[in-house]
Amino acid sequence: MSCSHGRQSTPSSAPEVNTPGCLLTIGELARRAGVTTSALRYYEEFGLLPAPARISGQRRYPGSAARLVAAILLYRDAGFTLAEQKALMAPREGTPGWRQLAQRKLAELDEQIAKAQAAREAIVHGLRCPHEDITQCPNFNAGITARLAGQPLSQSHQQLHGQRFHEVPDSF
Repeated sequence: MSCSHGRQSTPSSAPEVNTPGCLLTIGELARRAGVTTSALRYYEEFGLLPAPARISGQRRYPGSAARLVAAILLYRDAGFTLAEQKALMAPREGTPGWRQLAQRKLAELDEQIAKAQAAREAIVHGLRCPHEDITQCPNFNAGITARLAGQPLSQSHQQLHGQRFHEVPDSF
């Protein structure tokens, strides 16, 4: 039994998730959740989406599956891998707590933000550099030397601003 209830479905970028008590084909679920059918098959294969009932060989998902797919997308948007999502969705007994996983993810995100911020600052400083050819900038060359020594951008950028290589402090 399908859930269309005589309505014509219209494509939408927002998932439709309030469909209790009805069975959805894979195409209907994909449309409601805003994903491809291959993504649904992959989520099922990976164990994030329970295997649905089959009617005449076709997958039939309960309406509640749309909420589960929306949760998968929410976790993805927050930066969780599929493996991490599987751990988050697992029964709580015997699995790492969701708080521990969330704290680890928060630390990863903080690190990514710090790296992105250092990259942004370096680009802003580079745009302020008075050298038309950036390769002629002593600060840029100091950054290259630091990178060759194995220092990440965030560390070399901090060191660079602790020292003055030429009169324009905001270069590199």
